[in-house]
Order: sequence, then structure tokens, then C-alpha cells
Amino acid sequence: MAVSLRKGQGVSLRKEENDLSQVTIGLGWDVAEEKRGFLGSLFGARQEEYDLDAIAFLLGADGKLPGPEDVVFYNAQRHASGALWLTGDNRTGAGDGDDEQIIVRLDQLPGKYERILFVVSIYEGKSKRQDLGKVANAFIRAVDNRNKEMVRFDISGDASMAGRCSLTFAEVVRDGGGWKFNAIGTPHETDRFVDVMRPYMS
Repeated sequence: MAVSLRKGQGVSLRKEENDLSQVTIGLGWDVAEEKRGFLGSLFGARQEEYDLDAIAFLLGADGKLPGPEDVVFYNAQRHASGALWLTGDNRTGAGDGDDEQIIVRLDQLPGKYERILFVVSIYEGKSKRQDLGKVANAFIRAVDNRNKEMVRFDISGDASMAGRCSLTFAEVVRDGGGWKFNAIGTPHETDRFVDVMRPYMS
């Protein structure tokens, strides 16, 4: 059974119990329906779909990005090491299960990388007046190569997410000879992941 985390908690991903040769980091969400009156439903504009993007930062021992190529996102979906890639961009969040997935081969990740930080952002959230306060049932989870869900962190839109368009969701960190999954859950006002990235630039 998967370990369910709260913000600030972490759990070791044990090699003895899990197949870490290939780990799927799955992200999912729903958009809460706006409550509108009868006339609003008839004549109001249709709610525009949210496009949430998953991004991964590969960080060194100093907590910084070794180079610009160490950011995996919609325009650079595969890391040069071949150890991490995005499966594709789901532009709506429609359907059940994971809306976006990042695949990580932890045992193939070069030793210079100590942490992988996972971020989500709403594409053009500011101009579309969209924010994470209107996103429901958001989660991030780690699934091993045998399709076993190891850990899950659920976070839904609440007052603290209002006006926030990006989220540092979680991280995977080297832990001795293994790895640890930490739930972070820090929201950001910006809808540009490059703004979230700036503190990690060398």
C-alpha cells in the first residue's frame, strides 16, 4: 500500500521493497467547476481549459542546476543522460489517472545529480485569470517499475493557493545508497517556471 504524505513529510524509496530501475512520477488534477447561476450558465462564457505543465529540475550537490540542459519541460522533453523524460503534454487534465508523467531511471542517473525537483505551472495562467485555487484533486505519486504505487502526495486548491499559478510539488533526493521522496507543496504567484528556476541557477 502506498505511503500517503502531507506537506513537509518524506519517505525512503527502498530498493529492497521496490523496483527503482524505472520510476514513474505521475501528476494529476481536476479543475473545479465554477458555480454560476441559471443565466450565467445560459449566457456566460465557457470556462477555458487549464493547461498545467510538469517540469523537472536536476540539481547538483550544491542545490543548483549544473546547466540549462538540466531542465526537462514541454519543449525539451528528454534529458541528455537518457535517464529522465516527459511522456507528453496533456493540455486539459481530462480523464482519470495521471495527467502528466515524468519517467526516471534512478539507477542510471549520473552521480553529479543529487536531487530532482518537480514543479507544475499553469500555462498562461495570469492572462487567463487561472490559478491553483481552482484546481481540485491534485496529486503527485511515485510508481515503481512493477506498477506499484510507492508514495502519494495529495494537494487540492484552497485559500493558500488562490492567485498562485505554479507549485514546487515534490522532490526525489539521494539518501545514502538509495533515494527519498519529499512532499514540498510550495505555491508561487508566477505562471512562468523560469521564475521558479532562478534560485537554482548557478
